[in-house]
Amino acid sequence: MHRSPTAPPALRTAALMAVVLGACCALLLILVVIRWHPLLALDGGIARTAHRWALRDPELTHVFRVLTDWVWDPLTMRLVGLVTAVWLVWRHSAWWTAVWLAVTCAVAWAVQQSLKAAVGRPRPVWPDPVDSARYAAFPSGHAVTATVVCGLLLWLLHRFGAGRVLWRTAVTAAVVSVLGVGVTRVWLGVHWPSDVLGGWLFGALLVASAVVVHEGLRPDRG
Repeated sequence: MHRSPTAPPALRTAALMAVVLGACCALLLILVVIRWHPLLALDGGIARTAHRWALRDPELTHVFRVLTDWVWDPLTMRLVGLVTAVWLVWRHSAWWTAVWLAVTCAVAWAVQQSLKAAVGRPRPVWPDPVDSARYAAFPSGHAVTATVVCGLLLWLLHRFGAGRVLWRTAVTAAVVSVLGVGVTRVWLGVHWPSDVLGGWLFGALLVASAVVVHEGLRPDRG
């Protein structure tokens, strides 16, 4: 009797994570859309506290603006992804993986912009703002992009067998970047905390879904 091949562990794990993350994203999206009061109250309290701190410490606020505008900016993150795609083709002739990486980054941009337009959540408004931003608030595009790019790069490093030092360095940089970009967006008063949480969740969902696609459709899988 012929047995159908079982899915590899990476594919099964990514698929399970995608299901769990999808449920979390759906729940948060519903709470934001219906303007669930406990969520709005928590958002408002954290945002007001962060804004007071930003006004009291202009030097740190300036550092956060530099980080969010240049280091963790979505354009910078996408350029990192593009450079990685070029490296994959140049050093490993991994055309499928390079195209997959570029397409995933493009899909992440389309998803976040579509969600912003669909939800239409207003950004925080302050009488004495320290920064400004365009488009709607939910989800945070900075958080989505940082999570997607860092998550994909970590997965690629793991798949290509990165050494222990490189792996630990990359994990540290990724964690600092993903958490840091969320902190800066709330500190600068341009996002509610749940916008950042939504960015992290939707970004992680995109990473898990992309891994499912890569492991399920890559040309050498058979």
